[in-house]
Formats: sequence, C-alpha cells, structure tokens
Amino acid sequence: MSRQLQNKETAAIPIDQIRDVQQLESALSDPSPAAIEAMAKTDGDLVLLGVNGKMGPTLAMMARKASDIAGVKRNVIGVSRFGSGSEPVREQLENAGIQTVACDLLNRKQVASLPDAKNIIFLAGMKFGSAADTATTWAMNAYLPALVCERYPDSRIAAFSTGNVYGPVSVESGGATEQDPILPVGEYAMSCLGRERMFEYFSRTQGLPVSIIRLNYAVELRYGVIVDLALKLKQSQPIDLQTGYFNAIWQADANAMTLASLPLADSPPFVINVTGPETLSVRQVVAMLGEEMGIEPTFTGQEGSDALLSCGQMGHDRLGYPRQPIGTVIRAVARWVNEGGEVLNKPTKFESRDGRF
Repeated sequence: MSRQLQNKETAAIPIDQIRDVQQLESALSDPSPAAIEAMAKTDGDLVLLGVNGKMGPTLAMMARKASDIAGVKRNVIGVSRFGSGSEPVREQLENAGIQTVACDLLNRKQVASLPDAKNIIFLAGMKFGSAADTATTWAMNAYLPALVCERYPDSRIAAFSTGNVYGPVSVESGGATEQDPILPVGEYAMSCLGRERMFEYFSRTQGLPVSIIRLNYAVELRYGVIVDLALKLKQSQPIDLQTGYFNAIWQADANAMTLASLPLADSPPFVINVTGPETLSVRQVVAMLGEEMGIEPTFTGQEGSDALLSCGQMGHDRLGYPRQPIGTVIRAVARWVNEGGEVLNKPTKFESRDGRF
C-alpha cells in the first residue's frame, strides 16, 4: 500500500462534523507528519504503560497508524491492569492491531515479565483521588518510574508529567518555560516532580534516554476543562472565575507531540512542555460556549493574577505546531455537549488552587 493511500485512509473528519465516539476516536488517533516521521526514525517495538486511561487508547492507535504509514513493522503493546469493566477498551485495542498485556504495574514480578521493547511510553500515574490516598499517589507517581527504569534500562522512554510541577505563574508571563524554577503546590504536584526525578536519576546514572512530557491540559469532546465548563453551563451552574485562565491542547495534537518526542529522548532527559499556544480566559471561553449553546452564562468571583500556565513554544518548534485551533475545539465541544454526546464524567478540577485533586 502506498504512503499516500494510507494517509487518505487514516485521515480523520473535521472535529465539528464528528457525530459519534467512533469518529471521535478516529480523529484523536490521526497522526501528524511529525508523529509519522518519529515512528519512521525509531526502530523496535513500542510498549505503552498505563494504556487504559484517558489518552492511552487513542495514543496507542495513533502509534499503530503512524508506524503503518511510515512502513515500519513493529509491535505496539498496551499494558494496563485491565480490571473489571475494561473489556471493551481491551477489545477495541486488539481490533486496532495493538497487543494487550494485563499487569499490576506496582507488582515487581509482573513488571519483570513484561515484553521487551526498545520504545516505552509511560502513561501510568494517579491524580484524581490523590488527596485522599497520598501513599498510593507517591507509589504510582514516584516508585513505579524506578521499577520501569530497572525493567527497561536499554530502551528509550517518553514519560508523561504535568505542568503542575511549575506551580502558579503570573497570567502576564505567557506561562512557565522549561527553564523556569520548579515550585510544585500540593502532594500531587510534588509526587509528579518525584516521578521526573526518578527518570532523571536513571537517565543520568545509566545513560537511559528519556523525554519528559509536561502536559497542560489535553482536551477532547468527552473530557477536559472545556467540557467541564460546557457541562456547568448546560446545568445552569455559575462559573467560578478565581482560576480565570488555563492552557489547553486538542488530545490528538498532544498524542502526536508525545510520539514526536521519542527520537529526542536523551540523557539527561529532554524536558518539553506540551500545550496549546494561547493563554485561555475562562470568561471568554465560557462566553463562546454560551453563544454556541444558546445559554447566557453567570459568573462568580474575580480572576486571580496567577494560574497553572505553561509556555508551549519550544514544544511547537521541536514536536510540531498543534493542528487543531482551539476555537474549533470550543465550538465542537459546545455542539457535542448540547446534543447530549457521551462524556466521561471525570471533572478535571482545574480550578483547584491548593493542589488537592
């Protein structure tokens, strides 16, 4: 099959024309040119640890598509606990040509038995509920990375982190850059910094090539900050403006940038922000949603002078500029929520200002 034909077959429809979950997941797994190039540059199999999360399935499917378009034969393997209720996701992955492996990632023996692979994407972690179970939060976010580095000392690893490690910055700053100080607020953010430090330790001491993805925030039609705001509008809830600004990036673009980071994995780690180009105003985003949904919003509070914000410029330069304009995403979310489209019912709690999730 020609590369041109493969591109045509995998091209997703415009997101404002998406009508069902199947079309949505096709769009979220549509690879960028940079992702295809990355899969062409990297040899060997790819293992995604923690694949059964919000981003994992579409990231795995994108890796499969990008590898096929690039003409690279590799196994793409999704690893997760795959507990009760996850059978549909596992079947979906298998049907997309992705091998699945059930594993308790905090079980050293099970981790030791995982398949070999030259490329690892680390998605596992704990955020929601972290304030109520801090011990498990630290185990997942800081202990598990050490297990993974010990299991895959000769692989390259792209590891997810979060822009929360920076702590709040001035709204006028344009967002924290990769060179800015790390000032995490709350145990979740501190445990994520612990995750980064474990990958950094093994990278520096063993020469393990690592890329660290500081994500802030991925959104799609079923989940994310914009969905949270649209649902509050639909439910006639007032919008609190104390956390008045945020970053967002369409999940397909975050997926693509993650894949593009693999060839750039280095020792010491290559650290990169993955986010959209704008500092988004909650007030303005809600006004756009309200106009699309035919709902007049109400607000409480006033915008603070700081927020958890990241500057994505280096990521855009090195990993590819986001393909999906945020205005299109806002309109698509408004239509999806207004028409009763499926949502994950997992609030992001982006408005938290004390680091508790």
